[in-house]
Amino acid sequence: MQNTTLLHHYSLSPFAEKVRRILGFKKLPWVSVQIPKIMPKPDLVALTGGHRRTPVLQIGADIYCDTALISDVLEQLSPAPTLYPDSQKGLARTLAHWADTLLFPVAMAYNFQPKGAEHVFALMGAEAAKAFAADRSAMRGGQPRMSPPEATMTYKSYLRRLANILESQPYLCGEQPSIADFSAFHPIWFTVNNVPNLSYILDATPEIKKWYEAMSQWGAVGQSEISSLEALKISSNAKPKPLQNEIFEDAHSIPLGSSVIIQAESFGVEPTHGKLLSATKTRFTLDRTDARAGTVHVHFPRNGFILKLAQ
Repeated sequence: MQNTTLLHHYSLSPFAEKVRRILGFKKLPWVSVQIPKIMPKPDLVALTGGHRRTPVLQIGADIYCDTALISDVLEQLSPAPTLYPDSQKGLARTLAHWADTLLFPVAMAYNFQPKGAEHVFALMGAEAAKAFAADRSAMRGGQPRMSPPEATMTYKSYLRRLANILESQPYLCGEQPSIADFSAFHPIWFTVNNVPNLSYILDATPEIKKWYEAMSQWGAVGQSEISSLEALKISSNAKPKPLQNEIFEDAHSIPLGSSVIIQAESFGVEPTHGKLLSATKTRFTLDRTDARAGTVHVHFPRNGFILKLAQ
């Protein structure tokens, strides 16, 4: 199990759905580790050291945070079919970043307007719904969601932009799916699957409906499942993989070996403490030890995360 791909996730998570679809696209076997929807998440945090956003990928004692980095890791595990077509690498990554950082929050503000929230929370119960809303408000730093009217009009605008791209080609970057498609898919998936009473917003963009149907073929089903305690046992019995001889990119005047903190720029900014092992042009790696998880390497992408010296 030390080389098995473990996905820490929960079924309702849009970003976890992004990774689940990529795993299906690449036909990669994986093991499901269900985690709580809200804090506290003691077993997950034992692995990450503080980072709580969903999903997290675990391979032995290597812990990968954020779907941008997780997608790169899955690409390395299974280069074909690729998420990054040679002629469209830059465009695919740029569209993916737009979808994850701009399309997603607008879509979720639309999805969680009162009619949508009522539909989602009906399955949770009143107390669980209240706790979920408070948790997500804390992740946003108390900032309110975009208002339903603004979210509706902006979501419609973004959907039209995607539809315009799809008028002349089956996928966002051409004839084959890329990371851009999987990043645009997951917020729309939430609309279709979790707030079907609001999915009529897609009626004006038949191009997206056709694309969505094509993207839906890559479901990630048939995986086995273990508990979070079993996942901790796997990490504690494993050793992190040796780092490659990657070039140190020092943008902070923080030498390797320093005690540091890494946290997201926004949304879920809980800090992770550790020793800085690597800082390349694309990622950070921290070394940390936990009583239950053992010694782990926790990996973050550079984009979207902040590195600071620990006080």
